[in-house]
Amino acid sequence: MHDMAFLRNHFQKCCRLLLAADVHHELIRFKNLLVTARQNGKKMILAGNGGSAAIASHCAIDFSKAANVRSVSFSDPSLITCLANDYGYECWLEKALELYAEEGDIVVLISSSGRSANILRAADYARRHGLLVVTFSGFAANNPLRTRGHLNFWVKSRSYNLVEMLHQFWLLSVCDVLVAGKTARSRRQPRVVFGTQGVSSSISTAA
Repeated sequence: MHDMAFLRNHFQKCCRLLLAADVHHELIRFKNLLVTARQNGKKMILAGNGGSAAIASHCAIDFSKAANVRSVSFSDPSLITCLANDYGYECWLEKALELYAEEGDIVVLISSSGRSANILRAADYARRHGLLVVTFSGFAANNPLRTRGHLNFWVKSRSYNLVEMLHQFWLLSVCDVLVAGKTARSRRQPRVVFGTQGVSSSISTAA
C-alpha cells in the first residue's frame, strides 16, 4: 500500500505542477521563433548536463525529423571531452557555440537547478553574439539561468525527475504543435487530379 500511495501522490503532484504552470502563451512564442528560424535557414541548438543532455538529444531528433526544424545537440562524447579537456568543463559549451552557432540560431539551455556554470556561460555567450536564448530550469525561483533567456520556462519543484519530465513535456508539446500545423497545411494544399479531360486541382479538406 505504501508504494501505491507514493505513486498516486507522485502522479497528482506532477499533474498539479503541469496545470499550475501557465506557459501556453510562452510556448506559442517559442513555436513562432522556431518557425521564423526555419524560414530563415537557421537552426536550434539544445544543450544540458546529465538527464538534461538526454532530453536535448531526444528533442533535437524529434524537431528535425517530425517538425522540419533543423536541430542539433552537443552530445558527442569526443566533442565534450575534447573541449572540456582543452578549455575546462565550465567553458566547453561556450566553446562549442563559438565553433558551431550562427547569428540568428536559437539556443535552448536546460538545467534543473539553473545554476550549472557551463550552461550559464553558454547563455551569456549566446546573448553577446546575437543568438536567441530559451531556458528551461527549476528549483529556486531566483536561479540565475531564469533571467538569461529571451524566453524562460521554470518548474516550481526541487525534484529532478519532476523538473526534467516537465521540461521534456513542454519541449515536445511545441514539437507537436509544429507537426499539427504542418499536417493542417498539407491538407489545404491543392490536389492535382488527372482525368480524361485534362488536369485540374482541388483543395483537400479531409479531417
